[in-house]
Amino acid sequence: MSANTLYFGENLEILRNEIKPDSVDLIYLDPPFNSKAAYNRLFRTPKGHEPHAQTIAFEDTWHWGDQAEREFAELVQQPNIDVSEMMQALRRFLGENDMMAYLTMMANRVLELHRVLKSTGSMYLHCDPTASHYLKLLLDGVFGGENFISEIIWKRTHSHGDPQRKFGAITDTIFCYAKTQAYVFKPQYRSFDPQYIKDTFKYTDHDGRLWQSVTLRSPNPRPNLTYPYTASNGITYQPHRNGWSCDETRMRRYDKEKRLHFPKKTDGALRLKMFLDESQGVKVQNLWDDISPISSQAQERLGYQTQKPLQLLERIISASSNEGDVVLDPFCGCGTAVHAAEKLKRRWIGIDITHLAISLVEERLRKAFPGVDFEVHGTPKDLDSARDLAIRDKYEFQWWACSLVNAEPYQGKKKGADSGIDGVIYFQDDKTIKKIIVSVKAGENVSVPMIRDLGHVVNREKASRGYFVTLTKPTRPMREEAVKAGFYVNPMGKSRPKIQIFTVEGLLNGTENPDTFDFTQGGLMSRQTKREADAVQLPFDSRFYLSEVQVQTTEETPRKPSRVARAAKPRKASRKTA
Repeated sequence: MSANTLYFGENLEILRNEIKPDSVDLIYLDPPFNSKAAYNRLFRTPKGHEPHAQTIAFEDTWHWGDQAEREFAELVQQPNIDVSEMMQALRRFLGENDMMAYLTMMANRVLELHRVLKSTGSMYLHCDPTASHYLKLLLDGVFGGENFISEIIWKRTHSHGDPQRKFGAITDTIFCYAKTQAYVFKPQYRSFDPQYIKDTFKYTDHDGRLWQSVTLRSPNPRPNLTYPYTASNGITYQPHRNGWSCDETRMRRYDKEKRLHFPKKTDGALRLKMFLDESQGVKVQNLWDDISPISSQAQERLGYQTQKPLQLLERIISASSNEGDVVLDPFCGCGTAVHAAEKLKRRWIGIDITHLAISLVEERLRKAFPGVDFEVHGTPKDLDSARDLAIRDKYEFQWWACSLVNAEPYQGKKKGADSGIDGVIYFQDDKTIKKIIVSVKAGENVSVPMIRDLGHVVNREKASRGYFVTLTKPTRPMREEAVKAGFYVNPMGKSRPKIQIFTVEGLLNGTENPDTFDFTQGGLMSRQTKREADAVQLPFDSRFYLSEVQVQTTEETPRKPSRVARAAKPRKASRKTA
């Protein structure tokens, strides 16, 4: 196994054959929820063009059949007896239905994920109420109930008025489990609410810094911290009956740093100044309502209906791993977890069963991190492996072949009449938006009528050009037929054949390179992922950490009103966008 790797294929097989035991520090998985829905990847189309370009990214539907029966037999025979007995009990309760098929699929994979996780590692499983109650039982069986860490509730969307006979569902659940009690965890913080800052940090120091007054008394009796303290102002202050909250060495350091707040009366309470610009903020709890869903206009939006915000994954990865650790996402989809891992200087492994996802993640990483180095396993690298993919799954082959010419697949695994369109490319070489129709052929027999048909589709769709991508070498009559279609001439006077034929072999070895004349450099086809190298990022551990103390405020002259407006703004944190 090498880190910074994308794997195309069935994750159970890849986990068993490619990922070593005790080799992963953090796992995040956002598997299908068994919601019986088909999730499309919606492709961006330029304004004024019909948004027909969409493909079923995955079908969130499971059925009991031969595959489920085989995987269940593996579960019964594997060494974790708790899981074996629990799954048999669930089968007696649920029967051989869709939910049982889903849980069987998940159980085998969670067992493998537990195997590859280090003793200091943890796993976050993202789900919804459809199967969350069953999944928690499964996780207890695999990890042990004693290794349950948190059940996080994430507010994934805003309120809506659709539900009529139930409360609206606006949250997801994220279960966090550790392999052992030696797991890595670093508390995360969110910014103070502006009103809290206004109400709490009421005072202004001589240098303009905002602060609140915090007690220095111990919450519990501490005889070893009960001592009189003579401050730098020459006055001796007596401790509370419980004692001070720190020893005399730290008290003198506070005094030297001018962090002590002296009372007006000599018998008053000595207190500590806590400055706003040194405070981490509010410690994050298990209700996450501060990370917004991805809006329709968000820059990081890539068209996946189930796409999660980058900030969500940054929080998880920051909390439960260190720089250089290995992060694994076995259902990587559009790649948010691997993007966040790369951004936070972790190593990563992503697995997905569709070329649609793998090609999207490749594009996303290369745009966000120019020069990024990673490997892709399982995708065709030569003609023989391309032929093998075409035999195994013609739709996956079509999606992959479209990526060779930077086209978006036109449709998913739909039944019905063939429109003659397998992919679409939008481009712009003047003030108008134009398109190229892509036709992919995986068969051994290609012919002149196929070229002629593509020409008819190009004319019907009012496209500028057509690409014919073939696994088999085209015949001379086919090339002659393509020439008959004439040429497309761009506004600069450069020309290309209106119908161009590309072979998979030539596209793979670089001898054939399509030229779309597109001055937007693909900007019409997909959202332009933000280059992370351009972003100014603050390290997560760069803030000043204070020990937790009981907060109490005292009456004193408030800061000037002119400071209120300036201080009401929370300290600006680094933005986390795709």
